[in-house]
Amino acid sequence: WFNWGDRQAVLFDLPARKFYLFGLTFWPQDLIYLAVLLIMAALSLFLFTALAGRLWCGYACPQTVWTETFLWMERITEGNRSKRMKLDRGPWTTEKVLRKSSKQVLWVSFAFFTGFTFVSYFTPMRDLWMKLTTLSLGPWETFWIVFYSLATYGNAGFLREQVCKYMCPYARFQSAMFDRDTLIIAYDEERGEPRGGRRRGKARDETPLGDCIDCTMCVQVCPTGIDIRKGLQYECIACAACIDVCDTVMEKMDYPKGLIRYTTEHALHSEKQKIFRPRIAIYSALLLSLFAGWSISIAARTPLAVDVIRDRNALYREVPGDRIENVYTLKIMNKDSADRRYTITAMGVDGIAVETNLNNAVIPSGAIESVAAQVSVPAGSASGRNEVTIVVTADDNPEIAVRETTVFHAPF
Repeated sequence: WFNWGDRQAVLFDLPARKFYLFGLTFWPQDLIYLAVLLIMAALSLFLFTALAGRLWCGYACPQTVWTETFLWMERITEGNRSKRMKLDRGPWTTEKVLRKSSKQVLWVSFAFFTGFTFVSYFTPMRDLWMKLTTLSLGPWETFWIVFYSLATYGNAGFLREQVCKYMCPYARFQSAMFDRDTLIIAYDEERGEPRGGRRRGKARDETPLGDCIDCTMCVQVCPTGIDIRKGLQYECIACAACIDVCDTVMEKMDYPKGLIRYTTEHALHSEKQKIFRPRIAIYSALLLSLFAGWSISIAARTPLAVDVIRDRNALYREVPGDRIENVYTLKIMNKDSADRRYTITAMGVDGIAVETNLNNAVIPSGAIESVAAQVSVPAGSASGRNEVTIVVTADDNPEIAVRETTVFHAPF
């Protein structure tokens, strides 16, 4: 939805084999950068989970965010939970039809917006919008917009927490990243038990019961339907809804808040907790090392790639002018976003010279040009097997240059 210069800020142009990420342009040969990014994302997930629990699930996962959005739309059209239940039980009136229809219009519109936006990562959004308004969408674009619209509508509107409980694999292996110093949502059993109902306003020291009044509000607001008072469970997505509602109840009862709270198992049992632990140190060191290496590599990246292929038909040949010549094929790829001209030179032997069929031609952005290069040296200046370096330099920017070392053969 945003431009970066004269193009879309984030665009994966599969037909042109270009991947635009703000000011960077990546090619299939740059797949290693994507691989490192995915490794950093995985390590970040490990680090944040070990340190602060399921932050991803509770606050950043698209399933959680989109579900919250759909629930918000449901609340503004049909009311809170009790009003929705009353509306569902009631007869079909004009008000009910209007409220139900309004909700569906909002849901379908937002789902379509999501599907359209997702496809816009692969087809420029403005082109896609023009095709949509002129009813000229291609079959694949139409399929994927409809597919992701339906997926959003189904997952966020109907499946909701069922995706987290039965489809998401993250909950199944999160325990491998947890320890007793990981931040979790927990019920303070020592303070809350034995639980039981009581009159509002009754002082804590006037009853043998704990602070939990057994109102079950924490269970009612839980999107996955668990009872946090039974301890940490894999279904918990750390949304903190139980914390909010329990604090509200404690406030009404004039009891201290925090019966259910963010804490650690060590802190919950009044034991010493450690924030910096071996796994945290290892995850952090690996993540920082990868990020530093990735950043340095991106900064030093040259928008030019050159492959040098030596002609295997003959080791060398004698040419007029008392010179020895080797023939090479250069594959020059312009990975920049602008068209460029290049100059080819060589070094490594005295008197070395290069002749090519490039002829000051412009290599378009993203194009791969096959160039024949005849490299020659004066007879007697080299013998046997020699290492030479072929240099390809952009005419308008000497900093864009690639050096490739190859072998030059001469008579002994």
